[in-house]
Amino acid sequence: MNKIQHVAVIGAGRMGKAIAIAFAYAGLHVKLVDAKERTELEFKHYQQQVIQDIVQELALLNKIQFIQSNQSEDILDNIQVLAKQESISFLRQCDLIMEGVPEQTQAKQDIFTWLDQYISPKCIVASTTSTFLVTDIAQMLSHPERVVNAHWLNPAYLIPLVELSRSEQTSNDIVENLKAFLTQIGKVAVVCNAKAGYIVPRIQALAMNEAARMVEEGVASAEDIDIAIRTGFGLRFSVLGLLEFIDWGGGDILYYASQYLQQELGERYRTPQIIADNMQNKRNGLREGQGFYDYATMDIDAYKFNVLNTFARRIETSQLKPIFNVLKSES
Repeated sequence: MNKIQHVAVIGAGRMGKAIAIAFAYAGLHVKLVDAKERTELEFKHYQQQVIQDIVQELALLNKIQFIQSNQSEDILDNIQVLAKQESISFLRQCDLIMEGVPEQTQAKQDIFTWLDQYISPKCIVASTTSTFLVTDIAQMLSHPERVVNAHWLNPAYLIPLVELSRSEQTSNDIVENLKAFLTQIGKVAVVCNAKAGYIVPRIQALAMNEAARMVEEGVASAEDIDIAIRTGFGLRFSVLGLLEFIDWGGGDILYYASQYLQQELGERYRTPQIIADNMQNKRNGLREGQGFYDYATMDIDAYKFNVLNTFARRIETSQLKPIFNVLKSES
């Protein structure tokens, strides 16, 4: 497995700057490359603006005590903003390219056609796109086996998750190498196939649309819906994953709830076939020892303790723990 040492981020927009900060925070010297052709004077002004933007982001991170003042200086020193043509010699030795140009077909095609002239066939090319499938991106480059999508969630320097999307052509070694590198710098990398929406955007789009629909239908106020999400939905799913939660409560419970909701609210609540199949095959989760996960060899009591212990700590740090004997102290 090749060690990733030389990294360039192509495109100095919001996502490009945030990814550069994440790499620089880990101690990597990263090149942030302007994706546009500019005159020398135009680039000088642009470079100053990009650096100023990064300084402002670091000041905010310092203010919220995510980093210290001396760390800000080190992070800034680790980022070099380069003009497009100035970056060519570095691109030739790159191990990893993170592309973050605007979500337009021609802009993507232009930058990849340009990059393909200079980068090594072994250089990993990762697009941060949220709208193009990795299969589309791979067609824009030679050596499609080294092409992946790497979807960072905003703000990229804070949110741990990076979703890696691969095609059938993508090399397993490339995926594992990039995943290991991201893990090394403190990110949590997951892998999905080339389907629209990755994992999180696909799920959150449904949830956000449903929240907006409830306001539209007068179910509850925007404020009450958001309070419910923060203090109920969000807290639970910061501890248990969605599929893990199905197993925790029972797939059959979800099945019958979905039947009711489909009848009352429409087809968007139709039960997936996998839930019905799990019910039929007695794979409803924890109580049957099998669901989306296999619990046959797991210490269930220890597992439940760890989940509830973590949940209790989250409630405390969110300042949502009820006061013991509150009514007694007020009497």
